[in-house]
Amino acid sequence: MTDPWVALAADTDPGERMGALRRAHEVFTSAGRLERPVRTVVGESWLRSARAHVSPDGAPVVEFGADELGPYREAHPLARAMPVIRELMGAYATDGEHLLAVCDAHGRLLWVEGHAAARRRAGAMNFVEGARWAESVAGTNAPGTAIAVDRPVQVFAAEHFLRPVQQWTCAAAPLHDPHTGRVLGAVDITGGDRLAHPHSLAFVQAVARAVESQLALLAPAVADGGSVRLSALGRDEALLVAGDRRIRLSRRHSEILVALARRPEGLSGDELLIELYEDESVPPVTLRAELSRLRRLLGPDLLHSRPYRLGVPVDADFDTVARRLGSGAVAAALGAYAGPLLPGSRAPGVVRLRHRIADELRAALIARGDPGLLADWAYSPWGEEDLAVWRALAGAAPAERRAALLARVRGLDAEQGC
Repeated sequence: MTDPWVALAADTDPGERMGALRRAHEVFTSAGRLERPVRTVVGESWLRSARAHVSPDGAPVVEFGADELGPYREAHPLARAMPVIRELMGAYATDGEHLLAVCDAHGRLLWVEGHAAARRRAGAMNFVEGARWAESVAGTNAPGTAIAVDRPVQVFAAEHFLRPVQQWTCAAAPLHDPHTGRVLGAVDITGGDRLAHPHSLAFVQAVARAVESQLALLAPAVADGGSVRLSALGRDEALLVAGDRRIRLSRRHSEILVALARRPEGLSGDELLIELYEDESVPPVTLRAELSRLRRLLGPDLLHSRPYRLGVPVDADFDTVARRLGSGAVAAALGAYAGPLLPGSRAPGVVRLRHRIADELRAALIARGDPGLLADWAYSPWGEEDLAVWRALAGAAPAERRAALLARVRGLDAEQGC
């Protein structure tokens, strides 16, 4: 195998490999042992699926009803790319008796289109709009695994972790925001054995590149009015996108930009000192030196003084989360949350804002009680030890998953001495 992300080489017999994979799947699900001919990417995914307590005989659940799905996907960034996806994949899916699917960054299927008979068959395993196919709930599958590893991947037959899915073959590629690099979701082609060919993976890769190019054209780096974008969630060094400039900021400059983005009216030097420094004895000259370096980096049009303020509107990712929470769009808020705000920062203003955003979001998730949304938080790096969320997830999850989740709750309870 020359490409580890391709399920079958061109000269491989599909029937023979399918039989070998089924035997390997049975060994893994019964004894937890990986055997040949399981590819590394698949074996690692099976291990993640087992750690998430995915039942190989289970099925994904539909998390979005029609009333919630419509508004959510209409507001999703990938909605603007659907005409291009349909143009490139629609006829191929229909003529080949395949399905095209697009999911969000949490593996929720937002669009499933294609051959009518294939859609009916896929409905039996809940491969439908509104269902979540993330690895943590659906095991190894092309869209869920592509998001998990952030790589295009093909999954053939019994490489799927769920037995009801093993009659299908699929290939998917992650889709990224062309300016921030954040994963927005994945595009997938799903069908029968005819997709078990290297060309299907190359096809979805080409579609993904076309989608990202289209998004770059539809959402240029600077919005009308000269605004800039600031991404500070889930990263210690913020990213500022202004025009064709992508500026990776130092930690201190990141903290300054976060403070100023929150206060468009500006801050005095004394106010900035309070926001940025734990040590109250830090002299004002230290801050002035940092601001001078930042002004040279950004230019005088972006950073003004007296008071210190940003010269253009800033679209900050943490403000997006707060706005969506304020409007009650909990799923959309979670979709925009890439992790804690500047997680390594100890600046008092950043720490307060970091805790406020996370606490308000997790409180909204617990109040909503949606098992899919709770699982998105619980299985994230920042949620893996969040006892309150794991308790809420154990109470909201389907009965077949509850025992495993309660075991996790007991383990966290013992570790944290609660």
